[in-house]
Amino acid sequence: MTHDSEITTNLSQDIVVTPVVADTAGRNRLVINLLLVATFVVILNETLMAVAIPRLMRDLNVTAGAVQWLTTAFLLTVSVVIPVTGFLLQRMNTRPVFVCAMSLFTLGTLIAALAPSLQVLILARIVQASGTAIMVPLLMTTVMTLAPPETRGKTMGFISTVISVAPAIGPTISGVILNYLNWRWLFILILPISIGAMALGARRIQNVTTPHHAPIDGISVILSGVAFGGLVYGLSNIGLPAAPGTPAAGIISSAGAVFLAVFIFRQLSLQRKGYPLLDLRTFESRNFTVSVLLMAIMIMALFGTIILLPIYLQNVLGLSTLQTGLLLLPGGLLMGLLAPHVGRLYDKGGPARLMVPGAIVVSTVLWAMTLLGPTTWVGYILAGHVVMSVGFAFLFTPLFTVSLSSVKPSLYSHGSAVIGTIQQVAGAAGVALFVALMSARAASLAARGLSPVEALSGGIRAGFLCGAIISVFAVACVFFVRRPSVRLEAGH
Repeated sequence: MTHDSEITTNLSQDIVVTPVVADTAGRNRLVINLLLVATFVVILNETLMAVAIPRLMRDLNVTAGAVQWLTTAFLLTVSVVIPVTGFLLQRMNTRPVFVCAMSLFTLGTLIAALAPSLQVLILARIVQASGTAIMVPLLMTTVMTLAPPETRGKTMGFISTVISVAPAIGPTISGVILNYLNWRWLFILILPISIGAMALGARRIQNVTTPHHAPIDGISVILSGVAFGGLVYGLSNIGLPAAPGTPAAGIISSAGAVFLAVFIFRQLSLQRKGYPLLDLRTFESRNFTVSVLLMAIMIMALFGTIILLPIYLQNVLGLSTLQTGLLLLPGGLLMGLLAPHVGRLYDKGGPARLMVPGAIVVSTVLWAMTLLGPTTWVGYILAGHVVMSVGFAFLFTPLFTVSLSSVKPSLYSHGSAVIGTIQQVAGAAGVALFVALMSARAASLAARGLSPVEALSGGIRAGFLCGAIISVFAVACVFFVRRPSVRLEAGH
Protein backbone atom coordinates (compact mmCIF):
# COMPACT_ATOMS: atom_id res chain seq x y z
CA MET A 1 0.00 0.00 0.00
CA THR A 2 2.81 2.38 0.88
CA HIS A 3 4.72 1.41 -2.25
CA ASP A 4 1.66 2.15 -4.42
CA SER A 5 1.21 5.51 -2.72
CA GLU A 6 4.84 6.41 -3.37
CA ILE A 7 4.49 5.51 -7.04
CA THR A 8 1.31 7.61 -7.31
CA THR A 9 3.01 10.52 -5.58
CA ASN A 10 6.03 10.34 -7.88
CA LEU A 11 3.81 10.17 -10.94
CA SER A 12 1.80 13.17 -9.71
CA GLN A 13 4.97 15.16 -9.17
CA ASP A 14 6.13 14.31 -12.70
CA ILE A 15 2.80 15.27 -14.22
CA VAL A 16 2.59 18.61 -12.42
CA VAL A 17 5.57 20.02 -14.31
CA THR A 18 4.14 19.36 -17.78
CA PRO A 19 2.89 22.39 -19.74
CA VAL A 20 -0.65 21.01 -20.18
CA VAL A 21 -1.20 20.71 -16.45
CA ALA A 22 0.40 24.10 -15.88
CA ASP A 23 -2.05 25.61 -18.38
CA THR A 24 -4.91 23.80 -16.65
CA ALA A 25 -3.73 25.06 -13.25
CA GLY A 26 -3.63 28.63 -14.56
CA ARG A 27 -7.11 28.27 -16.01
CA ASN A 28 -8.40 26.87 -12.73
CA ARG A 29 -6.92 29.76 -10.72
CA LEU A 30 -8.48 32.28 -13.10
CA VAL A 31 -11.92 30.65 -12.84
CA ILE A 32 -11.78 30.48 -9.03
CA ASN A 33 -10.52 34.06 -8.67
CA LEU A 34 -13.26 35.44 -10.93
CA LEU A 35 -15.88 33.53 -8.96
CA LEU A 36 -14.43 34.81 -5.68
CA VAL A 37 -14.61 38.44 -6.83
CA ALA A 38 -18.17 38.05 -8.12
CA THR A 39 -19.29 36.29 -4.94
CA PHE A 40 -17.73 39.04 -2.81
CA VAL A 41 -19.80 41.64 -4.66
CA VAL A 42 -23.11 39.78 -4.32
CA ILE A 43 -22.57 38.97 -0.62
CA LEU A 44 -21.51 42.55 0.15
CA ASN A 45 -24.89 43.62 -1.20
CA GLU A 46 -26.70 41.54 1.45
CA THR A 47 -25.73 43.77 4.39
CA LEU A 48 -25.70 47.17 2.67
CA MET A 49 -29.41 47.72 3.34
CA ALA A 50 -29.35 47.29 7.13
CA VAL A 51 -28.06 50.81 7.82
CA ALA A 52 -30.22 52.34 5.07
CA ILE A 53 -33.60 51.36 6.55
CA PRO A 54 -34.21 54.62 8.50
CA ARG A 55 -33.27 56.68 5.42
CA LEU A 56 -35.59 54.61 3.20
CA MET A 57 -38.47 55.01 5.65
CA ARG A 58 -38.10 58.78 5.42
CA ASP A 59 -37.43 59.11 1.68
CA LEU A 60 -40.12 56.63 0.56
CA ASN A 61 -42.57 57.57 3.33
CA VAL A 62 -43.13 53.98 4.49
CA THR A 63 -43.31 52.21 7.84
CA ALA A 64 -40.59 50.07 9.42
CA GLY A 65 -42.71 46.94 8.87
CA ALA A 66 -43.03 47.69 5.17
CA VAL A 67 -39.37 48.48 4.58
CA GLN A 68 -38.37 45.33 6.46
CA TRP A 69 -39.63 43.40 3.43
CA LEU A 70 -36.44 44.43 1.65
CA THR A 71 -34.60 42.00 3.93
CA THR A 72 -37.38 39.43 4.26
CA ALA A 73 -37.93 39.15 0.50
CA PHE A 74 -34.20 38.77 -0.08
CA LEU A 75 -33.89 35.95 2.48
CA LEU A 76 -37.01 34.21 1.18
CA THR A 77 -35.76 34.25 -2.40
CA VAL A 78 -32.34 32.90 -1.45
CA SER A 79 -33.86 30.10 0.62
CA VAL A 80 -36.19 29.13 -2.24
CA VAL A 81 -33.61 29.28 -5.06
CA ILE A 82 -30.65 27.55 -3.37
CA PRO A 83 -32.19 24.04 -3.29
CA VAL A 84 -32.69 24.27 -7.07
CA THR A 85 -29.01 25.08 -7.71
CA GLY A 86 -28.00 21.42 -7.36
CA PHE A 87 -30.10 20.70 -10.45
CA LEU A 88 -28.80 23.77 -12.35
CA LEU A 89 -25.16 22.90 -11.72
CA GLN A 90 -25.75 19.40 -13.07
CA ARG A 91 -27.57 20.51 -16.21
CA MET A 92 -25.50 23.55 -17.24
CA ASN A 93 -21.86 24.43 -17.84
CA THR A 94 -19.90 26.76 -15.57
CA ARG A 95 -19.94 29.82 -17.84
CA PRO A 96 -23.71 29.98 -18.57
CA VAL A 97 -24.51 29.45 -14.88
CA PHE A 98 -22.13 32.29 -13.96
CA VAL A 99 -23.55 34.59 -16.64
CA CYS A 100 -27.10 33.76 -15.52
CA ALA A 101 -26.30 34.52 -11.86
CA MET A 102 -24.45 37.78 -12.54
CA SER A 103 -27.06 38.90 -15.11
CA LEU A 104 -29.81 38.51 -12.53
CA PHE A 105 -27.78 40.32 -9.89
CA THR A 106 -26.85 43.15 -12.29
CA LEU A 107 -30.44 43.54 -13.49
CA GLY A 108 -31.67 43.66 -9.90
CA THR A 109 -29.05 46.28 -9.02
CA LEU A 110 -30.08 48.44 -11.99
CA ILE A 111 -33.77 48.22 -11.06
CA ALA A 112 -32.93 49.13 -7.46
CA ALA A 113 -30.92 52.18 -8.51
CA LEU A 114 -33.89 53.45 -10.54
CA ALA A 115 -36.69 52.24 -8.23
CA PRO A 116 -39.44 54.90 -7.88
CA SER A 117 -41.19 53.13 -4.99
CA LEU A 118 -40.74 50.56 -2.24
CA GLN A 119 -42.61 47.91 -4.24
CA VAL A 120 -40.18 48.21 -7.17
CA LEU A 121 -37.23 48.19 -4.75
CA ILE A 122 -38.50 44.95 -3.19
CA LEU A 123 -38.80 43.45 -6.69
CA ALA A 124 -35.21 44.51 -7.36
CA ARG A 125 -34.04 42.79 -4.19
CA ILE A 126 -35.81 39.58 -5.26
CA VAL A 127 -34.01 39.65 -8.62
CA GLN A 128 -30.68 40.35 -6.88
CA ALA A 129 -31.26 37.48 -4.45
CA SER A 130 -31.90 35.05 -7.32
CA GLY A 131 -28.39 35.72 -8.61
CA THR A 132 -26.85 35.62 -5.12
CA ALA A 133 -28.42 32.23 -4.39
CA ILE A 134 -26.75 30.72 -7.47
CA MET A 135 -23.28 32.23 -6.98
CA VAL A 136 -22.29 30.68 -3.63
CA PRO A 137 -23.08 27.03 -4.53
CA LEU A 138 -21.45 27.60 -7.94
CA LEU A 139 -18.27 28.83 -6.25
CA MET A 140 -18.12 25.97 -3.74
CA THR A 141 -18.87 23.27 -6.32
CA THR A 142 -16.27 24.67 -8.72
CA VAL A 143 -13.61 24.84 -6.00
CA MET A 144 -14.28 21.24 -4.99
CA THR A 145 -14.03 20.19 -8.63
CA LEU A 146 -10.84 22.11 -9.47
CA ALA A 147 -8.78 22.49 -6.30
CA PRO A 148 -6.39 19.58 -5.63
CA PRO A 149 -6.82 17.92 -2.22
CA GLU A 150 -3.49 19.20 -0.91
CA THR A 151 -4.56 22.87 -1.35
CA ARG A 152 -8.32 22.52 -0.92
CA GLY A 153 -8.29 23.88 2.63
CA LYS A 154 -6.41 27.02 1.55
CA THR A 155 -8.82 27.62 -1.32
CA MET A 156 -11.83 27.09 0.93
CA GLY A 157 -10.18 29.61 3.24
CA PHE A 158 -10.54 32.25 0.53
CA ILE A 159 -14.25 31.39 0.30
CA SER A 160 -14.53 31.87 4.06
CA THR A 161 -12.78 35.23 3.66
CA VAL A 162 -15.36 36.34 1.12
CA ILE A 163 -18.27 35.09 3.22
CA SER A 164 -16.87 36.74 6.39
CA VAL A 165 -15.40 40.04 5.21
CA ALA A 166 -18.14 41.09 2.77
CA PRO A 167 -20.96 41.10 5.38
CA ALA A 168 -18.63 42.65 7.99
CA ILE A 169 -17.72 45.71 5.94
CA GLY A 170 -21.15 46.10 4.30
CA PRO A 171 -22.72 48.19 7.09
CA THR A 172 -19.58 50.34 7.42
CA ILE A 173 -19.46 51.07 3.67
CA SER A 174 -23.20 51.72 3.68
CA GLY A 175 -22.84 54.18 6.59
CA VAL A 176 -20.09 56.12 4.83
CA ILE A 177 -22.04 56.33 1.54
CA LEU A 178 -25.26 57.41 3.26
CA ASN A 179 -23.37 60.06 5.20
CA TYR A 180 -22.68 61.90 1.93
CA LEU A 181 -24.98 60.54 -0.79
CA ASN A 182 -28.53 59.40 -1.54
CA TRP A 183 -29.48 55.76 -0.82
CA ARG A 184 -29.58 55.04 -4.57
CA TRP A 185 -25.78 55.29 -4.60
CA LEU A 186 -25.67 52.03 -2.65
CA PHE A 187 -26.65 50.40 -5.94
CA ILE A 188 -25.13 52.88 -8.41
CA LEU A 189 -21.63 52.26 -7.06
CA ILE A 190 -22.03 48.47 -7.17
CA LEU A 191 -23.49 48.44 -10.70
CA PRO A 192 -20.25 49.03 -12.70
CA ILE A 193 -18.39 46.46 -10.57
CA SER A 194 -21.14 43.93 -11.21
CA ILE A 195 -21.17 44.67 -14.96
CA GLY A 196 -17.36 44.39 -15.12
CA ALA A 197 -17.34 41.06 -13.27
CA MET A 198 -20.08 39.70 -15.53
CA ALA A 199 -18.33 40.80 -18.72
CA LEU A 200 -14.93 39.51 -17.62
CA GLY A 201 -16.39 36.20 -16.51
CA ALA A 202 -18.33 35.78 -19.76
CA ARG A 203 -15.07 36.20 -21.68
CA ARG A 204 -12.58 34.40 -19.47
CA ILE A 205 -14.35 31.71 -17.43
CA GLN A 206 -13.87 28.25 -18.92
CA ASN A 207 -16.39 25.44 -18.70
CA VAL A 208 -14.83 23.16 -16.09
CA THR A 209 -17.70 20.75 -15.46
CA THR A 210 -19.42 18.16 -17.64
CA PRO A 211 -23.21 18.69 -17.63
CA HIS A 212 -25.55 15.76 -18.06
CA HIS A 213 -29.26 15.30 -18.55
CA ALA A 214 -31.21 15.48 -15.28
CA PRO A 215 -35.00 15.91 -15.50
CA ILE A 216 -36.49 18.42 -13.09
CA ASP A 217 -39.41 17.48 -10.88
CA GLY A 218 -41.88 20.37 -10.77
CA ILE A 219 -43.59 19.09 -7.62
CA SER A 220 -40.25 19.09 -5.79
CA VAL A 221 -39.62 22.70 -6.83
CA ILE A 222 -43.00 23.74 -5.41
CA LEU A 223 -42.51 21.74 -2.23
CA SER A 224 -39.02 23.17 -1.81
CA GLY A 225 -40.23 26.75 -2.21
CA VAL A 226 -43.08 26.35 0.25
CA ALA A 227 -41.00 24.38 2.78
CA PHE A 228 -37.85 26.49 2.94
CA GLY A 229 -39.64 29.75 2.24
CA GLY A 230 -42.15 29.02 5.02
CA LEU A 231 -39.43 28.04 7.48
CA VAL A 232 -37.26 31.08 6.85
CA TYR A 233 -40.18 33.52 6.80
CA GLY A 234 -41.81 32.03 9.87
CA LEU A 235 -38.58 31.87 11.89
CA SER A 236 -37.58 35.40 10.82
CA ASN A 237 -40.88 36.83 12.09
CA ILE A 238 -41.34 34.94 15.36
CA GLY A 239 -41.95 37.44 18.13
CA LEU A 240 -43.24 40.12 15.71
CA PRO A 241 -46.95 40.96 15.41
CA ALA A 242 -48.56 39.32 12.39
CA ALA A 243 -49.67 41.59 9.58
CA PRO A 244 -53.45 42.01 9.25
CA GLY A 245 -54.98 39.03 7.47
CA THR A 246 -51.87 36.82 7.71
CA PRO A 247 -51.32 33.81 9.98
CA ALA A 248 -48.92 33.96 12.90
CA ALA A 249 -45.25 33.26 12.29
CA GLY A 250 -45.40 30.07 14.34
CA ILE A 251 -48.15 28.67 12.11
CA ILE A 252 -46.19 29.54 8.95
CA SER A 253 -42.99 27.93 10.22
CA SER A 254 -44.92 24.83 11.33
CA ALA A 255 -46.49 24.55 7.88
CA GLY A 256 -43.02 24.93 6.39
CA ALA A 257 -41.79 22.04 8.55
CA VAL A 258 -44.67 19.83 7.35
CA PHE A 259 -43.92 20.61 3.70
CA LEU A 260 -40.24 19.96 4.41
CA ALA A 261 -41.10 16.46 5.59
CA VAL A 262 -43.08 15.86 2.39
CA PHE A 263 -40.20 17.29 0.33
CA ILE A 264 -37.70 14.93 2.00
CA PHE A 265 -39.96 11.93 1.42
CA ARG A 266 -40.31 12.83 -2.26
CA GLN A 267 -36.54 13.26 -2.70
CA LEU A 268 -35.94 9.82 -1.19
CA SER A 269 -38.45 8.40 -3.64
CA LEU A 270 -36.91 10.21 -6.62
CA GLN A 271 -33.39 9.10 -5.66
CA ARG A 272 -34.39 5.54 -6.57
CA LYS A 273 -35.28 6.83 -10.06
CA GLY A 274 -32.07 8.83 -10.33
CA TYR A 275 -33.30 12.42 -10.60
CA PRO A 276 -33.99 14.08 -7.20
CA LEU A 277 -34.08 17.87 -7.07
CA LEU A 278 -31.86 17.79 -3.97
CA ASP A 279 -29.93 14.54 -3.58
CA LEU A 280 -30.00 13.56 0.10
CA ARG A 281 -27.47 10.76 -0.37
CA THR A 282 -24.97 13.35 0.82
CA PHE A 283 -26.17 12.47 4.33
CA GLU A 284 -25.07 8.87 3.87
CA SER A 285 -21.63 10.23 4.80
CA ARG A 286 -21.51 10.44 8.58
CA ASN A 287 -18.75 13.02 8.31
CA PHE A 288 -20.92 15.25 6.10
CA THR A 289 -23.89 14.88 8.46
CA VAL A 290 -21.90 15.74 11.58
CA SER A 291 -20.20 18.67 9.81
CA VAL A 292 -23.52 20.10 8.63
CA LEU A 293 -25.03 19.70 12.11
CA LEU A 294 -22.05 21.49 13.65
CA MET A 295 -22.26 24.19 10.99
CA ALA A 296 -25.95 24.74 11.76
CA ILE A 297 -25.23 25.13 15.48
CA MET A 298 -22.40 27.59 14.86
CA ILE A 299 -24.43 29.64 12.38
CA MET A 300 -27.29 29.87 14.88
CA ALA A 301 -24.81 31.19 17.45
CA LEU A 302 -23.19 33.56 14.94
CA PHE A 303 -26.42 35.09 13.63
CA GLY A 304 -27.90 35.32 17.11
CA THR A 305 -24.80 37.17 18.29
CA ILE A 306 -24.86 39.46 15.24
CA ILE A 307 -28.44 40.52 16.05
CA LEU A 308 -28.07 40.87 19.84
CA LEU A 309 -24.75 42.69 20.07
CA PRO A 310 -25.87 45.83 18.16
CA ILE A 311 -29.06 45.98 20.25
CA TYR A 312 -26.99 45.74 23.42
CA LEU A 313 -24.39 48.29 22.31
CA GLN A 314 -26.95 50.88 21.15
CA ASN A 315 -29.91 50.40 23.50
CA VAL A 316 -28.09 49.42 26.68
CA LEU A 317 -24.64 51.04 26.44
CA GLY A 318 -25.85 54.00 24.36
CA LEU A 319 -23.41 53.77 21.44
CA SER A 320 -24.28 55.32 18.07
CA THR A 321 -24.82 53.31 14.91
CA LEU A 322 -21.43 54.34 13.54
CA GLN A 323 -19.67 53.46 16.81
CA THR A 324 -21.39 50.06 16.81
CA GLY A 325 -20.32 49.34 13.24
CA LEU A 326 -16.72 50.36 13.92
CA LEU A 327 -16.58 48.26 17.10
CA LEU A 328 -17.79 45.12 15.33
CA LEU A 329 -15.67 45.68 12.21
CA PRO A 330 -12.28 44.38 13.55
CA GLY A 331 -13.72 40.98 14.46
CA GLY A 332 -15.34 40.50 11.05
CA LEU A 333 -12.19 41.55 9.21
CA LEU A 334 -9.98 39.36 11.39
CA MET A 335 -12.20 36.34 10.79
CA GLY A 336 -11.88 36.86 7.05
CA LEU A 337 -8.15 37.55 7.05
CA LEU A 338 -7.42 34.45 9.13
CA ALA A 339 -9.41 32.11 6.89
CA PRO A 340 -6.72 31.42 4.22
CA HIS A 341 -4.12 30.79 6.94
CA VAL A 342 -6.52 28.43 8.69
CA GLY A 343 -7.00 26.68 5.35
CA ARG A 344 -3.26 26.14 5.01
CA LEU A 345 -3.13 24.70 8.54
CA TYR A 346 -5.99 22.38 7.60
CA ASP A 347 -4.07 21.17 4.53
CA LYS A 348 -1.09 20.34 6.75
CA GLY A 349 -2.73 18.83 9.81
CA GLY A 350 -6.44 18.19 9.28
CA PRO A 351 -9.48 19.60 11.09
CA ALA A 352 -9.16 18.41 14.70
CA ARG A 353 -6.35 20.70 15.86
CA LEU A 354 -8.25 23.70 14.49
CA MET A 355 -11.88 22.93 15.25
CA VAL A 356 -11.53 21.72 18.83
CA PRO A 357 -9.92 24.94 20.14
CA GLY A 358 -12.20 27.00 17.87
CA ALA A 359 -15.39 25.48 19.32
CA ILE A 360 -14.07 25.85 22.89
CA VAL A 361 -13.17 29.52 22.32
CA VAL A 362 -16.60 30.36 20.86
CA SER A 363 -18.38 28.58 23.70
CA THR A 364 -16.24 30.32 26.33
CA VAL A 365 -16.98 33.79 24.93
CA LEU A 366 -20.71 33.05 24.73
CA TRP A 367 -20.70 32.00 28.38
CA ALA A 368 -18.82 35.21 29.24
CA MET A 369 -21.49 37.24 27.41
CA THR A 370 -24.12 35.95 29.83
CA LEU A 371 -22.49 38.34 32.36
CA LEU A 372 -23.03 41.51 30.32
CA GLY A 373 -24.77 44.39 32.09
CA PRO A 374 -25.60 48.10 31.78
CA THR A 375 -22.17 49.11 33.11
CA THR A 376 -19.93 46.65 31.20
CA TRP A 377 -16.85 48.37 29.73
CA VAL A 378 -17.08 48.51 25.95
CA GLY A 379 -13.45 47.33 25.68
CA TYR A 380 -14.52 43.93 27.01
CA ILE A 381 -17.11 43.66 24.24
CA LEU A 382 -14.52 44.51 21.60
CA ALA A 383 -12.05 41.96 22.98
CA GLY A 384 -14.74 39.27 23.30
CA HIS A 385 -16.00 39.82 19.77
CA VAL A 386 -12.47 39.66 18.34
CA VAL A 387 -11.67 36.44 20.26
CA MET A 388 -14.99 34.89 19.20
CA SER A 389 -14.26 35.81 15.56
CA VAL A 390 -10.95 33.95 15.80
CA GLY A 391 -12.85 30.91 17.08
CA PHE A 392 -15.31 31.10 14.20
CA ALA A 393 -12.41 31.41 11.73
CA PHE A 394 -10.95 28.17 13.11
CA LEU A 395 -14.31 26.46 12.61
CA PHE A 396 -15.88 27.54 9.33
CA THR A 397 -13.03 26.95 6.88
CA PRO A 398 -12.43 23.35 8.06
CA LEU A 399 -16.18 22.73 8.16
CA PHE A 400 -16.69 23.83 4.54
CA THR A 401 -13.74 21.72 3.44
CA VAL A 402 -14.54 18.59 5.45
CA SER A 403 -18.24 18.53 4.61
CA LEU A 404 -17.87 18.71 0.83
CA SER A 405 -14.74 16.57 0.76
CA SER A 406 -16.73 13.81 2.47
CA VAL A 407 -19.15 13.22 -0.43
CA LYS A 408 -18.58 11.79 -3.88
CA PRO A 409 -17.69 14.30 -6.62
CA SER A 410 -20.99 13.56 -8.38
CA LEU A 411 -22.74 14.97 -5.29
CA TYR A 412 -20.68 18.17 -4.91
CA SER A 413 -23.43 20.36 -6.40
CA HIS A 414 -26.07 18.84 -4.12
CA GLY A 415 -23.76 19.09 -1.10
CA SER A 416 -23.22 22.79 -1.83
CA ALA A 417 -26.98 23.32 -2.13
CA VAL A 418 -27.60 21.48 1.16
CA ILE A 419 -25.01 23.62 2.95
CA GLY A 420 -26.43 26.84 1.51
CA THR A 421 -29.96 25.87 2.53
CA ILE A 422 -28.88 24.88 6.04
CA GLN A 423 -27.12 28.25 6.40
CA GLN A 424 -30.32 30.15 5.58
CA VAL A 425 -32.59 28.10 7.84
CA ALA A 426 -30.11 27.96 10.74
CA GLY A 427 -29.43 31.71 10.50
CA ALA A 428 -33.15 32.50 10.61
CA ALA A 429 -33.63 30.05 13.48
CA GLY A 430 -30.75 31.59 15.45
CA VAL A 431 -32.11 35.11 15.07
CA ALA A 432 -35.65 34.01 15.96
CA LEU A 433 -34.54 32.03 19.01
CA PHE A 434 -32.24 34.71 20.44
CA VAL A 435 -34.70 37.56 19.85
CA ALA A 436 -37.68 35.61 21.22
CA LEU A 437 -35.81 34.76 24.42
CA MET A 438 -34.54 38.32 24.75
CA SER A 439 -38.03 39.77 24.31
CA ALA A 440 -39.72 37.34 26.70
CA ARG A 441 -37.13 37.79 29.43
CA ALA A 442 -37.06 41.58 29.04
CA ALA A 443 -40.86 41.74 29.31
CA SER A 444 -40.78 39.55 32.42
CA LEU A 445 -38.15 41.72 34.11
CA ALA A 446 -39.98 44.93 33.17
CA ALA A 447 -43.13 43.54 34.77
CA ARG A 448 -41.17 43.14 38.01
CA GLY A 449 -40.37 46.86 38.05
CA LEU A 450 -36.89 46.96 36.52
CA SER A 451 -35.95 49.94 34.36
CA PRO A 452 -36.17 49.47 30.57
CA VAL A 453 -32.38 49.39 30.24
CA GLU A 454 -31.94 46.82 33.02
CA ALA A 455 -34.82 44.71 31.66
CA LEU A 456 -33.37 44.74 28.15
CA SER A 457 -29.93 43.89 29.50
CA GLY A 458 -31.40 40.91 31.31
CA GLY A 459 -33.19 39.80 28.15
CA ILE A 460 -29.97 39.99 26.14
CA ARG A 461 -28.22 37.87 28.77
CA ALA A 462 -30.96 35.26 28.35
CA GLY A 463 -30.36 35.20 24.60
CA PHE A 464 -26.63 34.72 25.07
CA LEU A 465 -27.32 31.98 27.63
CA CYS A 466 -29.21 30.11 24.91
CA GLY A 467 -26.22 30.53 22.61
CA ALA A 468 -23.86 29.33 25.32
CA ILE A 469 -25.94 26.21 25.92
CA ILE A 470 -26.16 25.22 22.24
CA SER A 471 -22.43 25.87 21.89
CA VAL A 472 -21.82 23.02 24.34
CA PHE A 473 -23.38 20.67 21.78
CA ALA A 474 -20.98 22.09 19.20
CA VAL A 475 -18.01 21.28 21.44
CA ALA A 476 -19.31 17.72 21.73
CA CYS A 477 -19.89 17.38 17.96
CA VAL A 478 -16.46 18.64 16.99
CA PHE A 479 -14.77 15.50 18.31
CA PHE A 480 -16.70 13.38 15.78
CA VAL A 481 -15.47 15.28 12.71
CA ARG A 482 -12.77 13.38 10.84
CA ARG A 483 -10.60 14.25 7.90
CA PRO A 484 -12.07 12.58 4.79
CA SER A 485 -10.31 9.55 3.39
CA VAL A 486 -7.60 10.08 0.79
CA ARG A 487 -9.78 8.49 -1.89
CA LEU A 488 -12.65 10.91 -1.27
CA GLU A 489 -10.40 13.96 -1.11
CA ALA A 490 -8.76 12.92 -4.37
CA GLY A 491 -12.18 12.72 -6.02
CA HIS A 492 -12.48 8.95 -6.48
